[in-house]
Amino acid sequence: MIFGYSTNAFVKHSLLDSLDKIAALEFKGVEIMCDQPHLYPPEYGPDRLSEVKTRLTANRLKPTNLNSFTLFAVGDTYLPSWIEEQPERRQMRVDHTLACLEIAAFLGCANISVPPGGPLPKAMTRKEALALFHKGMDQVIPKAEELKVQLLIEPEPFLLMERTAEIKPFVQEIQCQSVGVNFDIGHFFCAGEDPAKALEELFPWVGHMHIEDIAANRQHNHLIAGLGAIDYPSVFKVMKVLGYDRDISLELYPYVDEPERAGKESLIHLLPLMRAAGLKL
Repeated sequence: MIFGYSTNAFVKHSLLDSLDKIAALEFKGVEIMCDQPHLYPPEYGPDRLSEVKTRLTANRLKPTNLNSFTLFAVGDTYLPSWIEEQPERRQMRVDHTLACLEIAAFLGCANISVPPGGPLPKAMTRKEALALFHKGMDQVIPKAEELKVQLLIEPEPFLLMERTAEIKPFVQEIQCQSVGVNFDIGHFFCAGEDPAKALEELFPWVGHMHIEDIAANRQHNHLIAGLGAIDYPSVFKVMKVLGYDRDISLELYPYVDEPERAGKESLIHLLPLMRAAGLKL
């Protein structure tokens, strides 16, 4: 298992500078934001992608995940989504995902994370939204299978899927090894669940994990590890017992003014707890 740090905390820095800074913090991995100002696919041709790959190698950083969730370049955190009413908007999400899969294969990254549908449009039923999400996934699964890159759906507060009871039947129905779950510890806590129990139930589909802290009020605001109320030891115990051996990435995008401090303080808090649980890093 490799512990990485997401570049979405470093949006005030270029992608290459972000890689250097993350390596200097002694992380062994990096989750790359596939959006502006970092690795937005339309802005990265072969030469720029090769430069990223070379910098990863020079810094001995493993790409733990490509975060293809946000699309600020043409929308916002959630839009365009898989379930918008306009087909051209849904196609933008599909095209972005296909491009991210190609980049993941080039960089040697095993997985990309995608949003769980999106915000439910007011005029759309949940059944209709799920059908659109299935239709969108059908357009990208063949490419994922071809490239051997996993599509990991990330449950998110207030979107189409935010709880175990919503994501589990979806991935079960798809019955495809190329589709799994990006398990964000804090998101399940925000949704009112015990992250350790949720991880136990979803474990067969978990291909990557996000970690951060969340306040006791369960408000969706990522915090430096140790500043919130998440029971990390219970989660790490489940990871050890179940034999979790994929990667985990620290996600602290609210700390764009001090990403290095946030990363360092989180490492200081988390590493002893991970080692105490017997996790190998």
